[in-house]
Amino acid sequence: MGGEVMGGEAMGGEAMGGASRAGEVLAAALDLAAPAECGGCGRPGTPWCRRCASAVVDDPIALTPRVELDVAAWAAGRYRGPLARAVVELKEHRRRDLIPVLGQVLSHGLLRLAEWEQLPTARRLALIPAPTRAVAARRRGGDPVTAIARSAADRLGPHVAVVPLLSTAPWTRDSAGLSAGRRMANLHGAVAVSRTRPAGLRPPHRDVAVVLIDDVLTTGATAAAAVAALRGAGITVASAVVVASA
Repeated sequence: MGGEVMGGEAMGGEAMGGASRAGEVLAAALDLAAPAECGGCGRPGTPWCRRCASAVVDDPIALTPRVELDVAAWAAGRYRGPLARAVVELKEHRRRDLIPVLGQVLSHGLLRLAEWEQLPTARRLALIPAPTRAVAARRRGGDPVTAIARSAADRLGPHVAVVPLLSTAPWTRDSAGLSAGRRMANLHGAVAVSRTRPAGLRPPHRDVAVVLIDDVLTTGATAAAAVAALRGAGITVASAVVVASA
């Protein structure tokens, strides 16, 4: 995968690159200082064991969310066992080393959907991460959904780009524990689309297939709000694909 935004400009420069490299060195040092434990089963001595790697390989699952979507919804796997634990470890315990693991699960699912002709034929594929509340992203050391999408795009090649366009209003609540109706009410009018977008996603975007990406789908409220916001901005979503279905 070449860039994160189609038609965009490179950002950061040498200073940002140096800071990024320094962060990677620090993260590697912390990994060496901490005992390795499998993110899927807790087995000591390895961050991700072969058994868990085998367990998360699955065919995509068609979803029927409680909140109706106007697009097809798919999960790359089921939210159980090693896959569920890996998602929780990344989101709640900052196991950033599991990003490539979940990125591989997502990329495998997208490839399968393409083989099944469940994704539109297009010259390019745009992965748009579902919005994550800013406070949650800060607590987790970054937006996990965008990180997973970028990892998947890296595996899928230069015609796939991650385009982070969505954000939520600061007054939205954590959706954990809310019913489908309350989740919809919580997100009503809360999802915004960035006014700055790559040329490839300005209407009409015939050569780009757009897929909404999320980590877990429970009620479908977030996906529905995101699809509606993108449609309102003139962006047609082909499907919603999540790492795991709850």
